[in-house]
Parts: sequence; structure tokens; C-alpha cells
Amino acid sequence: MKQTKWWKNAVVYQIYPRSFQDSDGDGIGDIPGIISRLDYLKELGIDVIWLSPVYQSPQDDNGYDISDYYAIHPEYGTMEDMDRLIREAEKRGIKIVMDLVVNHSSDEHTWFTEAKKDRSSKYHDYYIWRQGEKGKVPNDLQSSFSGSAWEWNEETEEYYLHLFSRKQPDLNWENPGMRQDIYRMMNWWLEKGLGGFRLDVVDLLGKVPDEKIRENGPRLHEYIREMSRETFQKYDIVTVGETWGANVDNAKLYSNPDGSELSMIFQFEHIVASHSKEYGKWKEAEKDFVTIKKIFTNWQKELHGTGWNSLFWDNHDLPRAVSAFGNDGAYREESAKMLATFLHGFQGTPYVYEGEELGMTNVHMEDLSQVRDIEARNKYKELKKEGWSHEEIMASINHIGRDNARTPMQWDDTENAGFTTGTPWIGVNPNYGEINARAELADETSVFHYYKNLISLRKSQEWGEVLMEGDYTPWLEEDEDIFLYIRSLHGKKLLVLGNFHDKERKIALPVKIKTVLLKNYAEIQLQGDEISLRPYEALMAEVV
Repeated sequence: MKQTKWWKNAVVYQIYPRSFQDSDGDGIGDIPGIISRLDYLKELGIDVIWLSPVYQSPQDDNGYDISDYYAIHPEYGTMEDMDRLIREAEKRGIKIVMDLVVNHSSDEHTWFTEAKKDRSSKYHDYYIWRQGEKGKVPNDLQSSFSGSAWEWNEETEEYYLHLFSRKQPDLNWENPGMRQDIYRMMNWWLEKGLGGFRLDVVDLLGKVPDEKIRENGPRLHEYIREMSRETFQKYDIVTVGETWGANVDNAKLYSNPDGSELSMIFQFEHIVASHSKEYGKWKEAEKDFVTIKKIFTNWQKELHGTGWNSLFWDNHDLPRAVSAFGNDGAYREESAKMLATFLHGFQGTPYVYEGEELGMTNVHMEDLSQVRDIEARNKYKELKKEGWSHEEIMASINHIGRDNARTPMQWDDTENAGFTTGTPWIGVNPNYGEINARAELADETSVFHYYKNLISLRKSQEWGEVLMEGDYTPWLEEDEDIFLYIRSLHGKKLLVLGNFHDKERKIALPVKIKTVLLKNYAEIQLQGDEISLRPYEALMAEVV
């Protein structure tokens, strides 16, 4: 295989530290707990751990509100634990990518505590302020967590901007001193041997609040290029930006192969395709499978040779993949394997969210007291005022809420799924007796082993380069059940085929199957050039 950027052939595993493994019985996952499970991740075959924030934080938004970029939150451990995690992961050939939030800080960060005291403070201009009259906000810009994005500050008698919680004031990227402080901090972490950063809501850095521009502001790419020059380009690392407002055109800027900005971005077009105009994700339309196929195809074709894709179905902000896109009932295992087949067949870097490799599902909550997510709790109050019933709101939270991804990792069938000996910070999904790592490791036909085989195929001498660099050719683009595409390079062809629904379908194949490499049913049903696909059936095969 030709020499290329190491992250193009890598598979990333996201850990939500609070929910992965608790080592001390306080009910909260921690860094020593992660260290104790590194051998499990090595067995799976992943190369990178993306670690959701473990910095010092009041935990208003589970760590995405950072009060000290240079310290570890005590619930997660110590800086010594963090250094040990980097070393122990490295021994197993795994790099650590830290989640970094530089769009906003916590309101308990020293910068903000100083900024809100006095307009003449150096740190006042590290944040975004507007003159106004108490009770009369500067404009109607809304927070992503409900309500106005402006909060009154009594000490200076002005408003500060917060696009998320009021305890998450937005940083002022127009201030060069603030930017340099951020870059110094990034380099401090990279000197520790990090494998890179995942940058939270990075497309908000260039916001223009007076013009109500949130994503993709006029100076955004200028800031990212400066950040890259000052930090990323000095190291052999991977960087991924979270960009809810991205399209294929600006993705080519973000992930330019010249390395001037980021390695890749997370784009969410396939996620938001079913969101409603009035209520966003909280009132989804039925997923249009043909549209989702076309979205994937567009990104595969447009970024081929001009950028790089990140590949994911779910993460800590999204419902469980098998519940959102598959069938978490009768065909849970089949659909979990099918979804993995398609994602890992695309060009790009695949991301596996903790528990996805087990086929973990959404959780059912009856009452708001069970909900931990600040976004969902705020939305509950907002929708109640609009006349939604308790049952309607809870159905929406159970369908799309972020807590679905945040229930504890299901390690075994002992109490609390082996996550903690204490009381877990959020309830364990009751299905852990059936769905857990210990059972799946012992079963060669499990979802875990299917993921392991997929990852192994991506790294194989025979197919790695085809999956990494090969052309992408879709077929049956208007079919409402079947996804079929072919990856090809240097005369080698890989068919990726599957049924996304619970009905059986027979189709004529455009190519001849030579060798089946992976399949989620024991045997395929092939007669001549026709194949019958059972519910959620999927396969990868060498074809001619």
C-alpha cells in the first residue's frame, strides 16, 4: 500500500468518559476506567480514541463547558491519569484525540469571571458583549438550548452572547490575544503526545451575532488556517471539526489535502434530512431512504480526491444508530451489522461510538426525572408551554434525545452492566442482560465480531487501498429499499450491497460475485445474477 496520511486508514472509537467505565464506585466513568478497557479496544482493532471532554468543568453540559483547559476534572481523575492513558494507549498502537471546545468556555473560567467584573479588563474582550437595556435583548438570536442567546450581566450592565447554555459564554475570535492563548493551550496538549483534536462546533467561530450569522461566518476559514499554522501543522496528528452547517463546497476548504485547515469534518446532512422546519429534530418526518442514499453518494463523489470524509451514524449527541436507522427489535443484530457494512465500505475515516459495536439501543424513559441532558430538559419546558402533552414530549426525547447515547456502556450481565459498583449517574439500559460485551466477545457471530472483521478488512493488504482510495459507483439510486455501490481500484472491485428495510427483496446484480468477504446472514441466496435479500441483509463481496 502506498504511503499516505495515517488517519486515512484509521478507525476511530469515541468514548464518552462519564459513561464508559467507572473505576472507583462513584457512578461516574473515569480515566482509570478507560485504561482498564484498552485491551478490549485493541481486540476490536481501532487505532484512535476520541475522548469527549475530561477538562475541569462545572459539568453544566457534561464537560462541554470548560473552566480550565489545563486541568482534568476530578471526577475523571488526575493529569497523571491522563498522561498514563496516553502512554498505555500508545503501547497498544492507539492514539488519543481530545475533544476541544473553543467556541465558548464555562462562565466559571477565570477569563470570564474577570471579564464580567470590569469592562476595562483585558479579558472582557475575550467574550462577545452588546450594550442594551435589562429586559431588552440586542436581537432575537436563539440559543441551541432554548431561549435567547443573550444574557444580562449586572456588573457591567450589558449582555453577553451564549449560543448554548447561559453558563457557556461564547469566546470572541476577533480578539488576537484570545486566539494566541488558545493556540498556546493546544500546543501544550500536543506536546504531551496527543494524536489530535476533535473541535466542537468549529463552524461557529466566525459568527456575526449582529447579523445573526451562526455558522460559516466571513472570517471562519481565516481563523482555522491560522490555528492550523500555529498548532496542527507542527505535528503528525488528525483533526476533525464538528460542522452542522457544512456542505460539500466548504468541506473542500476544511479538509483540503494541502493540510491548510483540518483533516476532515463531521457533516450532518444525513442526520438533519428528516428534521422538521418548525421543531427541528424534536418532530422528525419519516426518513426518506432515497434522499439519504443521495446525500451519501454526493459526499463520496464530491470529496473524492479533493477532501476527506468522516463516516458515522451516531455519537454522543445523537440517538443510537440501530434505533435511528435500523431495527432495534426483531432485527437488531442484522440491522446493526448492515449499517456498519455500508459505513465502513465508504471512502473516509469511520467512527465507532461506544456500544455501537455491540448494537446498543435507545433507552425508554417514562419521566423527566430520569432525563439528564440539559438540552432535553430545557426542550421539555419549552414544548410543554406550546401545548405538547407529557407523553408526546417523552416520546420525542426517547426517540431523538442525547441521553440515548449516554447510558452506561454494557460490559456484562452483572448489576449495572459492569459499569459501576455504585449508583450510575444515569440509568443503565435494562436490556444489558441481552446486549453486553462479555456475551458478544464469546459469540463469533455477534455484532462485536462483525465490526472486528470489518475493521480488519479495511486494514488488509488486499482491500485496504481499494477502500481508502478507490472510486465509488452507485447503482439502483432510486430504489427505496436497496443500497448498492461498488468500490474499485487497479482492476479490483468490491461490491457493498444491502437491504435497509424489513421486507424481502429480489434484485438483478450488475456484476458477478466472485468471493463473499463479509455477510450478516449465514448464507446468501444467489441464483444466476439474481439475489434475494432478507430483512436488513448486507454483504461485501469481490466482484468481476
